Amino acid sequence: MINSVPYEFVFDYLPSDITIRKMFGMHYIYWRRKILMILRNRRNQPEFNGVWVATNTSHHESLQKDVPELGPFFLAGNERRGNWLLIQGDTNGFEEATIKVCELISHGDPRIGNLTEKAPL
Repeated sequence: MINSVPYEFVFDYLPSDITIRKMFGMHYIYWRRKILMILRNRRNQPEFNGVWVATNTSHHESLQKDVPELGPFFLAGNERRGNWLLIQGDTNGFEEATIKVCELISHGDPRIGNLTEKAPL
């Protein structure tokens, strides 16, 4: 678990030219100039384990209709909704929901992904 990428099945459903960067014990997934998701499976703070999906708050409602397992992402002590949604790793239907998100990405769904200057080329 320490050195391996969690939830490796996602790579079967994502575009082949994605880039993966490991930072802070998590795996960041980029495609072109966008951050798409973060894969996290760590022992500390297991409530944050799963697939973090980069989006915008304006897309939360429609994405959650398409993938009901997507939940809000809150940091401890912060009640404000951020741009991220989370499919928790212990959620029933986790793999199916994650595959659905990957398929949306592969089909270019504009609701997923945020432009970033830090995206690898």
